[in-house]
Amino acid sequence: MKAVVVEQYAPIDQIALKDVPSPHIGPGQLRVRVEAAGIGFVDGLKMEGRYQAKDPLPFIPGTEFAGIVDEAPGAPGGYQPGMRVMGMTRSGALAEEIVVTPEALYPLPDSVATEVAASFRANYLTALYALSARASLGAGEQLLVLGAAGGTGIAAVQIGRLLGARVIAAASTPDKRAFARQHGADAVVDYTQTNWRDTLKELTSGRGADVIFDPVGGEISVQAFRSIAWRGRQLVVGFAAGAIPALPFNLPLLKGGALLGVDLAQLPIREPEVQKRLMSELTAWLVDGQLKPVVGRIFALDDFREAFRTMQTRGALGKMVVRISK
Repeated sequence: MKAVVVEQYAPIDQIALKDVPSPHIGPGQLRVRVEAAGIGFVDGLKMEGRYQAKDPLPFIPGTEFAGIVDEAPGAPGGYQPGMRVMGMTRSGALAEEIVVTPEALYPLPDSVATEVAASFRANYLTALYALSARASLGAGEQLLVLGAAGGTGIAAVQIGRLLGARVIAAASTPDKRAFARQHGADAVVDYTQTNWRDTLKELTSGRGADVIFDPVGGEISVQAFRSIAWRGRQLVVGFAAGAIPALPFNLPLLKGGALLGVDLAQLPIREPEVQKRLMSELTAWLVDGQLKPVVGRIFALDDFREAFRTMQTRGALGKMVVRISK
């Protein structure tokens, strides 16, 4: 089968597409023919060996995928050959086939396109888990989304609206801010401007943001916390800016605020019932049309490097998807 293979931690230009043996299927596992895979910021970090947990070499990158069950000996989890599924796993999705346990899969409704499913689960489950389960975002609260035009950011904009919040999208370019408005943001702010906190103060009538969804990191995270409302909650989702910020402890004291970590990788291990509940909620929104996930650009497998380059540019909108097969 064809697969993207990381033999040494390296930039994307040094990663190759290769012919490799199909993965072995063990007891209780299923083989899925991958039709599309989503490209996330974490995937790029893993390939370069810069993620906090390193995958042993060699490995096939890619954590999120959608496809068709090809083999299911004993029908583990009730899955049968021919069923459409979406899945999330540690690695292995950027390949024509992947072998997983049934816990990694979720049935894919016929009404949901494969490319949508491949870009859906990680971003939207992260957003719903963060905003609902961690921050308890309530109707009428003010939600500030940093990096609002990225994959998790635009998911947070949409989920925030579904939860009844007033959504303020923070993004660095006019195109990104227009993109966030197109997908539900009530207001926007340019956080590259030195006075952006003044703008935020005006937008929130002096109160500040009740909840801050933060996949960016760096100095912007500390500045955002300085503008949090009394008893506000800031969600630590990731560090797309590259720098892990240090928050002075007097700020939570003065603001009565809380810093809440969001690690989706631990959700199926530590809170499996919460994950099932949230996935059921997301799928219901998908099927009835309340939620229309945003797909960025779609690339062929041979163009996987370009997908990563596009994802890493400041102009990227939404999540990039690699189409594997049909």
